[in-house]
Amino acid sequence: MPIFEYHCASCGKRFENLQARADEASPPCPHCGAREVQRQLSAFAVAGQRPEKAPGPCGSPDCACRRQ
Repeated sequence: MPIFEYHCASCGKRFENLQARADEASPPCPHCGAREVQRQLSAFAVAGQRPEKAPGPCGSPDCACRRQ
């Protein structure tokens, strides 16, 4: 199940909520109980291997811009 991040319009607190589906009703704020909450965009972690070299501005890890 995904974790969604919310912002309460009433008290200004941010909180997370574990939900089965994205189209479920928004939960009430756990801090003040208000129903006026907005789902926020949040960063997520990507598991896996990291590339040895990050790509340069051109997008290639072996370009001349990386050898400067």
